[in-house]
Amino acid sequence: MAVALCTHNGERYIGRQLASILKQSEQPVEIVVSDDASVDRTVEIVREIASAVPEGGPRITLLQNDSALGIAANFAQAMLATSAELVALCDQDDIWHEDKVRRAVDEFARSSETTLVHSNARLVDRNEMPLGTDLLHSLGVSRRERESIAAGNALYVFLRRNLVTGATATVCRRVVDLALPVPDGWLHDEWLAVVASAIGRVVLLDEQLIDYRQHGHNQIGAEKITMAGRFERIRERRTERNARLLERAHSLATRFSAGEPAVPERVLLEVDAKLAHEQKRSKLNHSRILRVGPVIVEWYLGRYSRYGRGWKDIARDLLQPE
Repeated sequence: MAVALCTHNGERYIGRQLASILKQSEQPVEIVVSDDASVDRTVEIVREIASAVPEGGPRITLLQNDSALGIAANFAQAMLATSAELVALCDQDDIWHEDKVRRAVDEFARSSETTLVHSNARLVDRNEMPLGTDLLHSLGVSRRERESIAAGNALYVFLRRNLVTGATATVCRRVVDLALPVPDGWLHDEWLAVVASAIGRVVLLDEQLIDYRQHGHNQIGAEKITMAGRFERIRERRTERNARLLERAHSLATRFSAGEPAVPERVLLEVDAKLAHEQKRSKLNHSRILRVGPVIVEWYLGRYSRYGRGWKDIARDLLQPE
């Protein structure tokens, strides 16, 4: 297994993260660190740790970007620089539990159809103190969603929303080769999740295999939405949000229909239906009253529940300002 670790001004945490990787019960063969134009001591710390790895330990390769690529492109760069059959994504500020690598390797060994393995995580603060909750709880993952993923229907879950946190994920080489580059409008982990679920099987381990650090400066965090947050989402401008969703659905349909990657016909049909749903939503009238009819039609067809967040998206489309 290889580790694709992305850094950006992470001097406070990178040493602790690398130490946890080097203490794995099953060692990765290589660690590729892709630094996104850090201006602190991150690169220096990585070099110091790499020089101290004993003979036979993981090979640490450091890539340095003179100007920042951004999180998705930086992860793509790191993954493409690896050579192993399995690639674990890694954030600079987390802490891996000792059996994280072994558990992922074991799951891939169970079935050749497995393309992505992700897990739960313990949420901790900047000082590694547990926050009393876990990642799946903070994301509000339902029993139905867990059962769908376990039954091999992860794609239908991910067309509604992303549940894969990159910091917990490991993908096979086929996903890396077929999924990259990441299209505009997508984060690396959600794009890898959709591709992996379209060409194979996704496994969700309900085990806390990392400490997922929440320190207020995460590029991507695990924040549970409060009632106030839900109200703010209702107040978000509908046209802007729906335009983003349409762009994402369009890029997904374009890549899949072009055979990049090649996917089964049933997947193409689902992706095309998702695109049709987002096209309908993007064309809703500026008048709230005149939105009701098209929204009822999409609800009757079952598209709000199959390709979105159900009543939550219905409320957004009916209530959000233009």
